[in-house]
Amino acid sequence: MKAVEVTDLVKVYKKNPKPAVDGLSFTAEPGEVFGLLGPNGAGKTSTIGVLTTRVLPTSGTARVYGVDVLRESRRARQLLAVVPQRNNLDRSLSIRQNLLFHAAYHGVPRAERTARADEILTRMGLADRAKDRIEMVSGGQAQRIMIARALMHRPRVMFLDEPSTGLDPQARLFVHDRIRDLRAEGVTVVLTTHDMDEAGKLCDRIGIVDHGKLLALDTPAALTRGLPGSTTVSVTVNLVASDAEVVEKALAGIEGVERVEKIAAAAGGPPPGALPAGLPPAALAAIAAKAAESAGAAGTGQFRLYTGLDAAVILPAVLRVLGDSACEVTDLSIGTPSLEDVFIHLTGRELR
Repeated sequence: MKAVEVTDLVKVYKKNPKPAVDGLSFTAEPGEVFGLLGPNGAGKTSTIGVLTTRVLPTSGTARVYGVDVLRESRRARQLLAVVPQRNNLDRSLSIRQNLLFHAAYHGVPRAERTARADEILTRMGLADRAKDRIEMVSGGQAQRIMIARALMHRPRVMFLDEPSTGLDPQARLFVHDRIRDLRAEGVTVVLTTHDMDEAGKLCDRIGIVDHGKLLALDTPAALTRGLPGSTTVSVTVNLVASDAEVVEKALAGIEGVERVEKIAAAAGGPPPGALPAGLPPAALAAIAAKAAESAGAAGTGQFRLYTGLDAAVILPAVLRVLGDSACEVTDLSIGTPSLEDVFIHLTGRELR
């Protein structure tokens, strides 16, 4: 049986005729960490809202361990837990009371919830803070408390929304370790995140969605392997006597190059309005002289090439083309496509 099963899910809101979720289908296995990635407005929140019984779907089905979240919402809520991005702990209660009240809501017997609260507080490194009020805790501690609260009724599926946003490195590592612990215990974790590094490290499989549709679904390694070009060559050049578009076209014409991405193209010197207020006249004069000196200088261009060839094979051709284009190479690096490259390739570079 699948831990999570979404089939042809559609959600349309009255104020927006375009579906927030448009025929989405995917599954998550028991004990899997499943990542749901996408730009803002891609449909992730609506999808998780349906799965956690907070949003009514327009059509389609969503099940948690075979339980239809629409028809049997009460039963479904016993199987799942939600850790939201924003702190929604009860500030009038202590840390321990937040856990106990949550367990009582889910019908956990008194003796069991008392023992379980002690166990989880210790596990989450909060035993010595159990009596503290919520307003006394840091952001990282609040995240740990929300995870602890969610575990009180022994859910089989945990939904985490941006689990490490705003956390310091120590708190972030702690949360990541707890997610791995949950997987080891057989709990299915469904997380949404904009942190590609986090997704790559934690997730067994990742689904990338945009405009309410599933664009790709696979392991992080398979997603990066599937991106055109298994080798990347990133170059930064001074456009001495060339136009960035011309250089990009010349690089794209190299045999074996599958695509070229123009990362940046900017003229030298500080952008308009970049100078801080209150600079002394001497400093302003020096900056003006420098700007005048570089007024006719070329800008810089940054390009990333994707190719299936080895770097040793493609580099001579790249350097030859740049030399023929009268470009001066100032930086060069070789790598492999990342999960972020996959994300941008599928969803585009436009701001949302």
